[in-house]
Amino acid sequence: MTPPATSPGYRWWCPQRYPHRARRFRSARRVPAALVAAVVLGASGILLHDIVAVRASRPAVPWRRRLAHELATRPLDGTWATWCAAAAVLAGCWLIALAVTPGLRGLLPLRRDIPDMRAGLDRTAAELVLRDRAMAVSGVQWARVDVGRRRVRARARAHFRDLDEVRADMDAVLADGVRELGLARQPALSVRVVRARC
Repeated sequence: MTPPATSPGYRWWCPQRYPHRARRFRSARRVPAALVAAVVLGASGILLHDIVAVRASRPAVPWRRRLAHELATRPLDGTWATWCAAAAVLAGCWLIALAVTPGLRGLLPLRRDIPDMRAGLDRTAAELVLRDRAMAVSGVQWARVDVGRRRVRARARAHFRDLDEVRADMDAVLADGVRELGLARQPALSVRVVRARC
């Protein structure tokens, strides 16, 4: 039931564009950042200590002498060098992806009516709400709804009624359900209905 236009909550139900843009939630990623910082700090400290020791006319540690010898004698197109380079590239790509992507894919941002307030909806909860609405359609025996950021995919099996009628009812019910979720970005709706096996 839609509230009247004079009620305080009416603006949340309107399909108009809201003046405050709702951005995706970004993951803090404290654990990966702490691990990377600890590894970089430890490696830099060990290397700096050895460089200072060499500058003070002391011999370098054995592992650095061995590493320098291996780098000087092994060919760059060898298997060992290729695998090390591939591992470094993969680690770098993983770190870049963590830095660029926002994360928290399971949290969908809701529309913002107040600039200082942010709200999100768990994707699993949205799927359960829309699935319950789909199961309430007459003729639907089984339904599954997958909610993404850009698309909502619904699949259902109908055990009676015409498939086109069931699909039309599901389109209308799920379109209303998606609108009432209050998502900041309205996803496209895709509905597929098949006949249930006897």
